[in-house]
Amino acid sequence: MKRVSRLNRILAILQAVILTCLFLFASASAETGSGEVLTVGVPADRCPVFYRDAESGYITGIGVDLMRFAAEKAGYTVSFRVIEEETLPQALDSDSYDLVLPFGSAVRSASGRPTVVSDNLIRTPFTLVTKSGGYLPPWNSLHVGMLASLKGGAETVRELYPGIKIVLYNSIEEAVQALRKGEVDALLHNSYVWSYVLQKPAYSDLSVQPSAMLSMDFRAGAPDTPAGREMMDRLNGGIAEITDTFRQAIVLDFTTRRLYRYDLSDYLSAYGLIILLCVCLIVAVILIVIEKQRTMKLEQEEKMRQLIDQDSLTGLLSLEGFLKQAENMLRNHPEQPYVLVYANIRNFKYINDNLGKDRGDDLLRFWAEKSREALPDGDIICRIAADHFAMLSRAEGEAKLERYDQHVIDAVRSYFTDRGREVRVQICGGIYVLTPDDYKDINIYRMLDYARMAEKKVRETRRDGYEFYNPEQWDKGKQVAEIINHLPAAIRDGNIHVWYQPQVNGETGEIIGAEALCRWDHDKLGWLYPPAFIESLEESGMIYDLDCYVWNRVCEDLHRWNEQGIHRSVSVNVSRCDLLKNRDLPGHFRDLVKAYDLTPDQLRIEITETAFVENPADLISLTGKLQEYGFEVEMDDFGSGYSSLHMLKEVPVNRIKLDLHFLTESGDSVRGRTIISYMIRMVRDLGMKMITEGVETEEQARFLRSKGCSEMQGFWFYKPMPVEDFEKAGTTER
Repeated sequence: MKRVSRLNRILAILQAVILTCLFLFASASAETGSGEVLTVGVPADRCPVFYRDAESGYITGIGVDLMRFAAEKAGYTVSFRVIEEETLPQALDSDSYDLVLPFGSAVRSASGRPTVVSDNLIRTPFTLVTKSGGYLPPWNSLHVGMLASLKGGAETVRELYPGIKIVLYNSIEEAVQALRKGEVDALLHNSYVWSYVLQKPAYSDLSVQPSAMLSMDFRAGAPDTPAGREMMDRLNGGIAEITDTFRQAIVLDFTTRRLYRYDLSDYLSAYGLIILLCVCLIVAVILIVIEKQRTMKLEQEEKMRQLIDQDSLTGLLSLEGFLKQAENMLRNHPEQPYVLVYANIRNFKYINDNLGKDRGDDLLRFWAEKSREALPDGDIICRIAADHFAMLSRAEGEAKLERYDQHVIDAVRSYFTDRGREVRVQICGGIYVLTPDDYKDINIYRMLDYARMAEKKVRETRRDGYEFYNPEQWDKGKQVAEIINHLPAAIRDGNIHVWYQPQVNGETGEIIGAEALCRWDHDKLGWLYPPAFIESLEESGMIYDLDCYVWNRVCEDLHRWNEQGIHRSVSVNVSRCDLLKNRDLPGHFRDLVKAYDLTPDQLRIEITETAFVENPADLISLTGKLQEYGFEVEMDDFGSGYSSLHMLKEVPVNRIKLDLHFLTESGDSVRGRTIISYMIRMVRDLGMKMITEGVETEEQARFLRSKGCSEMQGFWFYKPMPVEDFEKAGTTER
């Protein structure tokens, strides 16, 4: 009986074991699925997109979860394997995998076989990382480092930005070293991967550039065969069932996990000094480590927040992204005038309460879409919150704002009436025109506050429309824009007129030459004199266009006078901006006099004393080249406040143009006359010629004659005059 009882117990135990095994097998089958098995090859070095879980040893990550879901929906059981090949195109040639992840688009395998790719599993953000504070050139001139395993993605980037240069590296460590050495401007990788990699303390000198972001597709690839195409068709059906909410949940799950694990080098890098001190102060070290870990966690959370620069509802910039991009724009373009616009919907609460929140969201998305269509490159717009929008736009006059109001704001106002509802949207806006001080101390929050204050004025009047915070600055900006935008047309239509101010022999009163000046007969602003437009054209870099026009007109007049038998010499001005715009100005003038059959002595080149002082080395070289071609070089405005005797010794000019305003300014006039007397003597002893400009009284002319300076220019003799009057004034030349 005992033997039977023991046998029964053994049978019961065996039965329990068998049932347990069957249950485990059924559970495993239920978990892995029962369809055809797909072997998917993936890289394992892209945490949190693809990585090997340290505890389970399984391949996991954002890409794994998305692929598993799509495959199961398509009736497949999926098995993931780490690819052993160096690149994804090489893996496509292996029979070890049915599919390979990830690809941005269809590529050829390493052996040249065509491939087929699935629909997009997810749009993955790719972000540039630079050294903290590093300068970031435009995309088309970037020198970028990427991992060799991302070779396919590198080809996609080259197609998007043809001028970009890409260097491939075998590891993140190798790429980071290249960045630190200055071999590349930035590194490009998946933003999710950066959120993991930049947790390494040794990389604390690197920073993400959220404004320099692009998105790439995330697709599965296989050889282009009938079986491969059939497999992709089935898989695309599963991909179609992935919702955006599901994608966002997976991304959020993996990017918020604490996946990074410190190794010894990390601890030494982060806490090296503390570790040395902990021999004596172990308790203090423990407290410091805890505090340091808390600080690092906050820093990483901040880096993650910096990646979120886009408003999820409208696709516009978020406030955070707007603040960063706006600051970069102002810092990189201090010469460009901007306006900041703040706007919202007065009756938005009524719309939400009566038409529904969905209709309100539709309205906001419509506003965003119309703005994207209307705004030119270089302008940015963001949704701050709810129905509040902000825009940083280049100031180009009222016409631009009117176009935006007509194409965008009017469409928003009539959004519901166009759809059969008797609700007109009311827009309130404030405009702040940036001042020069805003570029020196860039504070976007302050500028937004000013724009809000202007918007509040509109709201308090219970009307819709826009109000300026600083209308005086706007009027000035409009005039600058009017000048810059209309210069090409003014040159084309002949509205720029070259005038001449005669230069005379103070002893005889005879005209011995002239200085070329210009006047602008503006269609809207009337006659403009140089102080009204020269500074604006210099700041915009367009002064070179004006100067080239003046030089050509002067040469035309000189050629015409030569044909009449009158040999005249005219001084023309050269701006500092001209020297930067054309590095071969001597060659330009040489070709100019040759084209008009002139002699070089007929065109005197005036360069301001300030330009000589600021850049003496280049000016010495330029002056020598001009003189080599036979031109006389004049130093203009000498004595205006920047004089340097050392500079006068070094620069070999032919003629000094003395600014007589030195005599008329405040101070001791006797001392002023003494200084001018010695300046005249010094210039004569240096073997240079001299002419004095700004002579306005007979007393000044008499004083200059007594000191041996006979060449003069000023209102006492002649004011600037049109070419017709100049020709009548006299023809006597030296």
